[in-house]
Amino acid sequence: MEESPLEPLEQRILGVLLEKELSTPEYYPLTLNALVNGCNQSSNRDPVMRVGEAAAQEALERLRDARLAGTVQGGGIRVVKYAQRLTEGRGLSVQEAALLAELLLRGPQTPGELRARCTRMYPFQDLGEVEAALELLVQAEPPLAVKLPRSPGMKESRCAQLLGGPVEAGPAPVQPPAPGLAARVAALEDQVARLQEAFEAFRRQFE
Repeated sequence: MEESPLEPLEQRILGVLLEKELSTPEYYPLTLNALVNGCNQSSNRDPVMRVGEAAAQEALERLRDARLAGTVQGGGIRVVKYAQRLTEGRGLSVQEAALLAELLLRGPQTPGELRARCTRMYPFQDLGEVEAALELLVQAEPPLAVKLPRSPGMKESRCAQLLGGPVEAGPAPVQPPAPGLAARVAALEDQVARLQEAFEAFRRQFE
């Protein structure tokens, strides 16, 4: 049966579930409130969204129907929490899950950008490991990612996830920063994301 493309909010929620499972496993699965906060983060998100609980709940129901997310109860869990079902259903490795999370959260990116931004989820040793995992996503049946044609002036091709349906190769970001600057920007973004996750974890202790 052909899988229906995910809507933008569904993609964001699935990306957040994948990201938090890998970056802060001690606070995963997520409550609805924590999931909404993850969707509304300003760091490591493109575009930035303003999501309400009602819309998130409806999107979660659609993801549950598609067997991409589900609820977790019992075992001492007092409130309903949500977990992703994609990695188990598709047999994805931690490397593939980290890359897919980043593509769902920020859109098309180059292998170099993905390696820098995935650090909080999985520390890729080199670009070869990134490219090998991307190839598995591209060769999956049905495919989960695609390599886009190289844009003029770009040294690397970008990759995009396909859970939202076919992707048209749009223009790459104008005047990309030099590699050294891009790495520093990615490192700062990662630090901001880690601080935000730590603050959210601290705040959830008092909920």
